[in-house]
Amino acid sequence: VPFKRIGDEIQKVANQRKMNVVKSFVGHGVGTVFHSSPVIMHYPNREPGKMQVGQTFTIEPMLTLGSIKPKIWKDNWTAVTADGSLSAQFEHTLLITDSGVDILTQYE
Repeated sequence: VPFKRIGDEIQKVANQRKMNVVKSFVGHGVGTVFHSSPVIMHYPNREPGKMQVGQTFTIEPMLTLGSIKPKIWKDNWTAVTADGSLSAQFEHTLLITDSGVDILTQYE
């Protein structure tokens, strides 16, 4: 499955809820290097690459009811939207397996 399909699906969910996707934040590979490839866009894109068995990566879209322009607080970590609109972000880590995908951060 192409990685770009993730962005298509996230955008579809955002559109259904009349929300926007902040494009400045992306998911990333998880391995021996922090924030490694692949880069996972959370919006429609033309980036190449397909998921492979054994890959581990995150998806962590920031959805907002307003501006897609982020503002980072002085703590260099907290992100809000430039217009202060309501927004939410959550990160999941996924592992591609022979039978599909395991959500390693599954919340029960």
